[in-house]
Amino acid sequence: MNLSLLAASGWGKSWLTQTITERNFNRYDYVVVLDYKDEYRGLCSRKHGPAPAKHHLAGNVERSVTPEQWGNAIEENGHLVVARYSKHLGNTEWREVCANIITGGRHHVEGTTLIVVDEGHFVAPQSGGYPEPIEGLATTGRGEGNSAMWVTQRPASIDKQVLGNATARFIGGFEDHNDLSSAEETLNYPAKAHSSGGQDVPGLPEALHAPDAGAVSVRKWAEELDDGTELVTDSEWIYSDDSGAMKRIRSAENYDPECDHVGASGMRIDVGV
Repeated sequence: MNLSLLAASGWGKSWLTQTITERNFNRYDYVVVLDYKDEYRGLCSRKHGPAPAKHHLAGNVERSVTPEQWGNAIEENGHLVVARYSKHLGNTEWREVCANIITGGRHHVEGTTLIVVDEGHFVAPQSGGYPEPIEGLATTGRGEGNSAMWVTQRPASIDKQVLGNATARFIGGFEDHNDLSSAEETLNYPAKAHSSGGQDVPGLPEALHAPDAGAVSVRKWAEELDDGTELVTDSEWIYSDDSGAMKRIRSAENYDPECDHVGASGMRIDVGV
């Protein structure tokens, strides 16, 4: 299965990604998270839960680690979060490391593997020029007993092969028209359902109506913390897949993770308002 998980920044995307990843630790023999911003540490620290995964920070040294060596590391650890050390690895170097990890997870382990690609638009950009193993994960991985989850806030910037080969989709809200247009190509319902803010959506299938508001676009709920940052407390998503299934989901109502999510949303900038 190839799953795409798409939503604008601040929609609770990484929280839902971590929660879905956690749910699949017992389903797959191996789970590997390619963590672009090092925000899935909650899966690795007993301070934040049962720590079902091991954490590995990828820097310059990891550029020379072979696919076979990554396969050995995956088999040894079972579930692995590989975080990009941003001071050492730019996007090009990160893609090289990701390609070796993907090859290791697909071809050098025995069993089923789920590979989670965070910030997928940096790993498989629309402009192309990324290593073949990354393309293979998007286009042929599911035929080899492997699955992939591609996560991005910028569907307009990720290679169309990634979205086009997804067999299932979790999509939240967007403000940018280009991102909505990119997502629309894979939908069998009005793309306006993903214009954030509870707007009226003519022609929205009844299965996707909000129980409390009817045919409206997806919504999110948040509270402001003492330091001025916004904490998303709940958000709506639409799940659809190639079997024709469609469902509107509120993340906080439908998921109860064991691990805390530790990714920071970033301090608010004081603009004097």
